[in-house]
Amino acid sequence: MDKEWIEVSIITSSEAVEAVTGILYNTEVKGVSIEDPEDIEFKKKHPGDWDYFDESLLNVKEGAIIKGYYKQNEKLDGYLRYIKDSINDLEKFGIDKGKGLITVCKVNEEDWENNWKKYYKPTKVGNRVVVKPIWEEYSKKDDELVVELDPGMAFGTGTHETTRMCIKALEKYVKPESKIFDIGTGSGILAITAAKLKAKEVIGVDLDPVAVKSASENVKYNDVDNIKILHGNLMEVVQGKADIVVANIIADVIIFLTDGVKDFIVPGGRFICSGIILDRKDDVVNKLESSGFNIEEVNVDGEWVCIVAKL
Repeated sequence: MDKEWIEVSIITSSEAVEAVTGILYNTEVKGVSIEDPEDIEFKKKHPGDWDYFDESLLNVKEGAIIKGYYKQNEKLDGYLRYIKDSINDLEKFGIDKGKGLITVCKVNEEDWENNWKKYYKPTKVGNRVVVKPIWEEYSKKDDELVVELDPGMAFGTGTHETTRMCIKALEKYVKPESKIFDIGTGSGILAITAAKLKAKEVIGVDLDPVAVKSASENVKYNDVDNIKILHGNLMEVVQGKADIVVANIIADVIIFLTDGVKDFIVPGGRFICSGIILDRKDDVVNKLESSGFNIEEVNVDGEWVCIVAKL
């Protein structure tokens, strides 16, 4: 029974991907996958930015498909009602929900893993950083840093625009004396990248115990000893201040965190934040500026934004 999962599949619009993902993360979802044909079309037109994609996604014409994975428990029915009601309410906020069709089925963990593993290949996601699944072979070039990863049920494989932009920002700003906090570490990809870039100390935190377990395992696959993965809220489990705080989450969570995160950044330090859909860029920029940050960079990749703000 422990290997069985409940898969909640939602057909929606590309416009609503961020909002629907946020809805799922308001529940005890254990993993989320996104299949967005518009995203893939964009990548196909920009072949220099990535190495691999699943051609079959180009045949998904009905909209983006977001899948959330749950364990069967007494809370599930309530979560399903919440997801349905929240998606139906999206149009009240001017967001096209698309079909808004929700289906639920049981899946076996091994089947789930094998389905996505065949599409996950070594990918160069920054100027030097290559993300390599642990089951693939890769011959690295002299200047490359290889991040070994088995994301499991946690978010973060390095192929999404937001992750790539965060990695590029880390490549630019991490120095040997840097202390880094990674909020919502997921698979640990950004924390491990910072460690590979020779940061002095890296701490990754996540509220999801599945993510913490996944990130901790991924740390073991990489030759790094300057990193810790902690379970909990940044404000409760981390002490001291960092030179860089990185958060690849969603716009609403970044806005919520902005005032408090200042207490965890040294004067002159940076807040690298992404997971922001293009339409929400100004909301996040305005919040950062009103909280005393200076905007250094606003980088855009497709429909996604990464902001670098200096305290």
